[in-house]
Amino acid sequence: MQPAPARTTTLASVGGLLWSPADSPAFEVEHCSWYRALLICLVFCLPVLAWSQAANPTRRNGPSKPKVRVPAAVVNVYAVLDVDIYAVVEDRNGRLVENLTQQDFVVREDGARQQISYFSRDNDAPITLGIVFDTSPSQGSVLSLEQQQAKTLVRQVLRPRDSSFIVQFDQRVELIQDLTCDQDLLARAIDATVINQRLYSAKEPPAPVLSHPSTGGSHLYDAIALAVKLMANQSGRKVLVLLTDGEDLGSEVAKEEALENAAKADVIVYAVAVTDKAFYQELGLDFHGDSVLKKFCKVTGGRMSRGTDSVSTSAAFNQIGEELRGQYLLRFTPAKSGDGSFRKIKVQVPGRRCTVRTRTSYYSQSG
Repeated sequence: MQPAPARTTTLASVGGLLWSPADSPAFEVEHCSWYRALLICLVFCLPVLAWSQAANPTRRNGPSKPKVRVPAAVVNVYAVLDVDIYAVVEDRNGRLVENLTQQDFVVREDGARQQISYFSRDNDAPITLGIVFDTSPSQGSVLSLEQQQAKTLVRQVLRPRDSSFIVQFDQRVELIQDLTCDQDLLARAIDATVINQRLYSAKEPPAPVLSHPSTGGSHLYDAIALAVKLMANQSGRKVLVLLTDGEDLGSEVAKEEALENAAKADVIVYAVAVTDKAFYQELGLDFHGDSVLKKFCKVTGGRMSRGTDSVSTSAAFNQIGEELRGQYLLRFTPAKSGDGSFRKIKVQVPGRRCTVRTRTSYYSQSG
């Protein structure tokens, strides 16, 4: 009888363990199934865990900050807004007084003294300068002189951060140049103003004008209304220079409305009245322009000057430039809260023989 053949044992190492498939067939099956299950688990679970981490960065980066929504409009619940006053002070000879301090001024609102919260002699506030030309036939003999002086005023007053616009009016109101700081554009717009020597027809195209023609020939109040609208939302000093004899014929906007609009927008009105009275005499018309211009200038804190020739006209423009460079800025917070009411302002320099020119009133702003 031959001896049984020797059994060969194959050892394998898995995970550091030695085992024999011949000796332990059940162990082989069980461990293969276990490793296969572990591999399947890893294949499917690892991507899920990675996705969970990417979708929820809070665990990695810490708690996220809450988002805050800011309302589109912020309401001033106190309804008290500062009031700026630009003041020009002159001595008895009409010369500017430029050495005053905050303690020299007294500001009253409706008779009640107000505390000045800010004062400045070196007024560096930006300027929005509007220049309005009367191009009706009554200005035919003086327009060229006005153009020359207006260009000089722009060169002397405007700084890089200031802006200006040019309007002309007769039977229509036309914006020749919108707000710009480009002095070359302003100079070309000034030269482009031209006297209207004919009557407009209602059939003519209106572009690029801002009002429609009518039977009248000098829409001064309409022009003021347009200029005020252009400056209403500008910051700093808003100065309107009117080059006209002050006569209005045919405006849709009433004088009182134009004046109220200028006051509400804090516009300072200057007027250079270069008048050809012979024109009105030849037509048999009365002339009342001076009183209108004086009222606009007095209420807003500006000045009306007359230009009878090149010398006086040049002096009037120079005076405007000097005053804009020599204004005092006074700021106060009204003791009464804003309610949209009309309030009177009075600025004085007690103990000094001088005249203070400022706007005489303002409309309080409600919150």
